[in-house]
Amino acid sequence: VSTQSTGSSGINAEYGKQWYQRRVRGRQQTSDNQEANRQNLANRYRRQDSRGGPATTEGAGPSTGEEPLPPSWEKRIMDNGRVYFVNHESRTTQWEDPRIQIKHASVLPLPDGWEERYTNDGVKYYVDHNARKTTFQDPRVTMTSGSGASVPYERSYQWKFGQFRHICGRASIQQGHIKICVSRTSVFEDSFNQIINVPAQDLRRRLFISFKGEEGLDYGGLAREWFFLLSHEMLNPMYCLFEYASKNNYSLQINPASYVNPHHLTYFKFVGRVIALALFHNKYIDKGFTLPFYKRILDKPLTMLDLKSVDEDFYNSLKWVKENDLEECDVELYFAHEFEVLGEVKVHELKPGGEEILVTAENKDEYVNLMVGWRFTRGVSEQYNAFIQGFNEIVNVKWLQYFDERELEVMLVGIQDIDIQDWNMHTIYRHYKRTDKQIQWFWTFIKEISDEQRSRMLQFVTGTCRLPIGGFRELMGSNGPQKFCIERVGKENWLPRSHTCFNRLDLPPYRSYTVLKEKLLLAIEETEGFGNE
Repeated sequence: VSTQSTGSSGINAEYGKQWYQRRVRGRQQTSDNQEANRQNLANRYRRQDSRGGPATTEGAGPSTGEEPLPPSWEKRIMDNGRVYFVNHESRTTQWEDPRIQIKHASVLPLPDGWEERYTNDGVKYYVDHNARKTTFQDPRVTMTSGSGASVPYERSYQWKFGQFRHICGRASIQQGHIKICVSRTSVFEDSFNQIINVPAQDLRRRLFISFKGEEGLDYGGLAREWFFLLSHEMLNPMYCLFEYASKNNYSLQINPASYVNPHHLTYFKFVGRVIALALFHNKYIDKGFTLPFYKRILDKPLTMLDLKSVDEDFYNSLKWVKENDLEECDVELYFAHEFEVLGEVKVHELKPGGEEILVTAENKDEYVNLMVGWRFTRGVSEQYNAFIQGFNEIVNVKWLQYFDERELEVMLVGIQDIDIQDWNMHTIYRHYKRTDKQIQWFWTFIKEISDEQRSRMLQFVTGTCRLPIGGFRELMGSNGPQKFCIERVGKENWLPRSHTCFNRLDLPPYRSYTVLKEKLLLAIEETEGFGNE
């Protein structure tokens, strides 16, 4: 954070940062944070009366200009400001707004084996011929139970994925195909010249890929190889379109200096088309983006915590600003920030006249929010707009409304084959021994869960579902090579916690395998509620 100092004490930004680091080292926040997580989860699932409890509630009646909730539904707000919804009829809770779910469910097809019927009184109900059961609950509306057990992650993801594939199938053009012929030595430029000049609608036809000088018919394998080779080239930071998020994070983000290529906006439109094509045709790409980038695609709000994985120093600076009295520390900040692009120092005003507006205790929350928004868009707004334009020409972002950023990453980069033996072999332990029953239970849990859930666990602890080429032995942390680590922390009623910068899982000493399994499933399925670091 750019600062100016005043007074004889000469306190400046460096002093502030050092002071902040000393303060952090002196504080023991682990127990407090875990207790807060435990309390937040308890608040979420505890049915509270109108006289008490930390959650703010709203009835089903409409607020100003807001559509009323369906009967028996209630809106509540947790201590951390996150909104969730309570269904008093089924005694379940969920993050999704039921008004949005009900609005869009009617346009989607029923799952295989389901039928819609009406009672003599005209009440709609549904028949599940697979299980020979009936229900008044629309199966197209994804529900998450209060315990998190009745609708596991795999079923939820598969439902979302199935609906997305159905929409793509309806939008595809069945007649004919689009032929793309490229050379392996110039796959980027050959693909660019053909895809950017083809009408977007034609790209929804079946792809027929061929490589110059090679014989072969494309029944899907050549298309998979083409997406892999093309994404490997076009996302290569060498071309200056994208850059690594940080020296220890090899996820990609838009490079603010991409303007060195005078045609960079056209290339970003091309990249948007290719990424959407991979989703539309159910193919994977070689490299993945940062989670905040996926959130932007999904039009989800970005928070200060999202900064931590892409720019930890910037995050720590803003965190220091939020936690400290600037006047007491004799630090001056203004609603402006200096940044450097290709050696040129520029000044960005966060609001009109920002260079003259002092940050105070009263407006520093606004300052932090503006800084977070600017950090994710600095110098890349035009590039992102070009990218999303190309993306929307193939896949309407509204088709992805049910996915979160982690599910979008899984759908785009795929779930690579996770070698459990390699994982086990290259895991280290703190305050646990390999022979402890909790560790034995953990590996039993890893073997029992699905591929999707194993990928989710990897995301939960390391921040990504991708592994280095060398597997788990080459995992990187914030300080270089960092193996997957399981540390004994907390009490039995505490929740698992992850430290993605250090590839560490804080696993409390649960007394039974059933409890351990329940807590870990909650962790990997409801990551946002667990305060990851």
